[in-house]
Amino acid sequence: MNNSSLQAVREAAAYESTVLENGLTVRVHTMPGFTGLHAVYGTKFGSIDHAFIKDGKRMDLPAGIAHFLEHKMFESEKGDAFTLYAKTGAVANAYTSFDKTCYIFTSSGNAAENLDILLDFVSHPYFTAQTVEKEQGIIGQEIKQYDDSPDWRLIFGLYRCLYQQHPIREDIAGTVESIAQITPEMLYACTDAFYRPQNMVLAVAGSVTMEEVLAACARAQIPDRQGVIERIAPEEPQELAKRYEEIPMAVSKPLIGIAFKETPPQGDTLKTEMVCDILTELICGSMTPLYRRLYDEGLVSPGFSGELLCLPGAFSVMFGGEVSDPEQVRTLLLEEIARQKREGADEELFTLCKNQLYGELVQDLENVEDVAGALASSFFRGHSPADEIETLAELTIEDMNEALHTMLCEERSATVLIRPIAEP
Repeated sequence: MNNSSLQAVREAAAYESTVLENGLTVRVHTMPGFTGLHAVYGTKFGSIDHAFIKDGKRMDLPAGIAHFLEHKMFESEKGDAFTLYAKTGAVANAYTSFDKTCYIFTSSGNAAENLDILLDFVSHPYFTAQTVEKEQGIIGQEIKQYDDSPDWRLIFGLYRCLYQQHPIREDIAGTVESIAQITPEMLYACTDAFYRPQNMVLAVAGSVTMEEVLAACARAQIPDRQGVIERIAPEEPQELAKRYEEIPMAVSKPLIGIAFKETPPQGDTLKTEMVCDILTELICGSMTPLYRRLYDEGLVSPGFSGELLCLPGAFSVMFGGEVSDPEQVRTLLLEEIARQKREGADEELFTLCKNQLYGELVQDLENVEDVAGALASSFFRGHSPADEIETLAELTIEDMNEALHTMLCEERSATVLIRPIAEP
């Protein structure tokens, strides 16, 4: 990628950013010619946040409380936020991940009104014992649905094999028993601790200006919640919790997951993450000889792939999907990793994978949802969308081989098999 191409990308990814007096970071990417806009109002509070200290007082949280809080935030004394959005024509949603919670909307107009709704209900929570009890029943049903998802069971089975203490072992939604412990007082404590402007970002892209967004922030009167917050995380040993787990389920074909527990990177993790993203593609991506063999011989379904997990205290690389012969797939995957460790990564394939990822990042600059999402997610990771593209441009085949030399060691791997229940 030459300098002129990089400069063009920097210009396309350019956005305005400011930090308000209350500490809220506001990022706006005005996109001329677009009629729609997308907004993300997010906080760095997710399912792995199980305990914290505020002003010297410790509070332990039940699993699933971040996700539970996400559901409850849409309710207020003024009514349900979804009802308010319906009147403006906006489409709204929210999600909770391991390390963040985000509230979003997409609209083709009414920017001021929709931003007012978003900032109001997230900034001014309202909980009662009655509404909390009602939500416990609703989310309890949702948890049971996840229990019936083989993909979900596979990924969390791997996390529980890899990690002994890390909260990633717990389902994002928690358990029926854990959410039964949630009270309005706990929810208010979490909003006071984590829904502080200093811990949040408002990212907006599309047919909108920074002036419009700042005006909405001023109207919202966002509370300036104070206090010193210290997150508490258990110390995770290097050893695996266990090497193998088998889960019987009502599935037509087996699913297998093979995961490698790695040492969490120190400092700026962006380069390490991008190296590992490409590394998974070099091993079993759709362009690799291994994937073509697995697919052509009917050993895997099209969704078989690799992915990276990078969180505070947890770093792992996983491969998996639906298979016909789990043991053979596992053997071939480990053999391919061992071969690349000996011989090094294929340089031509590396270039193809790098160009593919570059194309995906550039394509995302033409979609308001992707742009706003990238502005928010990069804030949580401490960089900008342009940093990802520039870091990608600097990656070399030597970076891949260095990663192969130190990572993906079989002795630090775990395997989970979703086995079809035998018919009686």
